[in-house]
Amino acid sequence: MTASSSSRNSKHSAWTGMVPVDDTALAVADTGGPGLPVVYLNGSFAGRRHWRNVIADLGPGYRHITYDERARGKSKRSADYSFQACLRDLDAVLAARGVARPLLVGWSYGALLGVCWADRNPGRALGVVGVDGPYPVGWTDEADLERVRKLFRRLRFVLPLAAPLGLTARMSAARHAEVAIEAHALHAALGPVLEELTVPVRYVVASGDHMGDAGGEMDRARATLAPLLARNPNLTMSAKVASNHEKVLAEDSPAVAQAVRELAAAVGREVG
Repeated sequence: MTASSSSRNSKHSAWTGMVPVDDTALAVADTGGPGLPVVYLNGSFAGRRHWRNVIADLGPGYRHITYDERARGKSKRSADYSFQACLRDLDAVLAARGVARPLLVGWSYGALLGVCWADRNPGRALGVVGVDGPYPVGWTDEADLERVRKLFRRLRFVLPLAAPLGLTARMSAARHAEVAIEAHALHAALGPVLEELTVPVRYVVASGDHMGDAGGEMDRARATLAPLLARNPNLTMSAKVASNHEKVLAEDSPAVAQAVRELAAAVGREVG
């Protein structure tokens, strides 16, 4: 079933299918129902399966919409894996499912995507739950960028094996590195966006480094959040949890679900 075939049904009906956009198509699942629409945005190379625990914690009172980005999960490949393409993909999913005002929940790269989309669409975004991100810091010097390239070159034989598990994308090691490098640049320039953001954001902050980091780099990134919280009342810390960056959705899903409930209540959309 494609997005066009769904138009024959109620926009709140449960639906699973492919949404065409640009030169590709995205695998989308929508639980339907009258509840608050919550759209989940994955980590940079992750699939939508990582949200299962959060969705189970929140339960059927919400309308849960998940999708795989290009070349992730069951979505098709593309010639364009840029951040701008990811913004277009989110627009396409919202349009296909008839969602005017979503609550966005993003993990890592998905948190960056959620905040940037909300900044561009402040009248539409109910709010963003950022799971261990976004933080306004990223690698921009050539030595660090070369470290990213070397990491993915070392992983080039592992990447195709990890893709079916929803841990990597179906793209080359060089393309993986390009996505990561662009994300670092976007994070590094994010400070002014977060300082001026008018959309409510709830942070769930993890502990420990993630793959490819060393020497407390994630902790230093997280430390940049406190001054932002002081300057922008729309940004709030919901929880700091014990799990690390990779395991936060698996091990601390109740904290993420609680942040969604808090944000829903704050924007006047309590779910019984």
